[in-house]
Amino acid sequence: MSVGVGQHAAGTRIRIGCAGWSLSAADRSSFGGGDNLLQRYATRLSLVEINSSFYRPHLPQTYRRWAASVPDDFRFTVKMPRSISHEQRLRGAGPLLDPFLATVEELGSRLGALLLQLPPSLAYEPQHVEPFLHDLRRRTRRQVACEPRHPSWFSAEVDALLALHDIARVAADPARVAQAGEPGGARGWSYWRWHGQPDIYRSAYDETTLARLAGLLRDRARAGHCAWMILDNTAQGHAVSNALRLQALLGEHGHA
Repeated sequence: MSVGVGQHAAGTRIRIGCAGWSLSAADRSSFGGGDNLLQRYATRLSLVEINSSFYRPHLPQTYRRWAASVPDDFRFTVKMPRSISHEQRLRGAGPLLDPFLATVEELGSRLGALLLQLPPSLAYEPQHVEPFLHDLRRRTRRQVACEPRHPSWFSAEVDALLALHDIARVAADPARVAQAGEPGGARGWSYWRWHGQPDIYRSAYDETTLARLAGLLRDRARAGHCAWMILDNTAQGHAVSNALRLQALLGEHGHA
């Protein structure tokens, strides 16, 4: 059963997680026990992003197995397939949502959000974007985060359209344009994806940067908003250590 737009786990204002649940040998001692890496990951972090769904569909039983591996208050974000975002480029892509949504709903209450990452070449064209968002919201009331990467998406017009559909515009790092580093769209929920700097996917974030980020997330929570943070600097294994350090800076010892 779908969760209504804007609903969140009670009391959970900030969630911190990584793109995937890979744990390096150096990081594993920071996590509790479990029968698999996902179970161990979920002993410390309350959010994870499934990016493999962008490249290939997963079986319903795979999603059911993942859901059964984590606590009730854990949440998954699932990335929408590239057939929708990169191949169809949102044009006439509504029907492609049906098989995707049918399988990801097997996560049940642990399905926290859907992620739509758009190609850098995809400009904002209302004649294609508006019908797609209408089709999306006709099919699901799940939380949705959108990461546009073309400069034309960063305007008051687009922000209002995303807010109308309660879709969060991702706050990305590195930001391709200045506005891309700030959350937009949905008013009560923000979604952050930090990919690593100066080398995207490879660089770790330093203490000063993480402390600044902790302050931004804390400010959002104090304002009554929910802020979800994904570390995607996974290529050299820095995402997990950065996530744990960010969690510590926020004063959290278990789930953020």
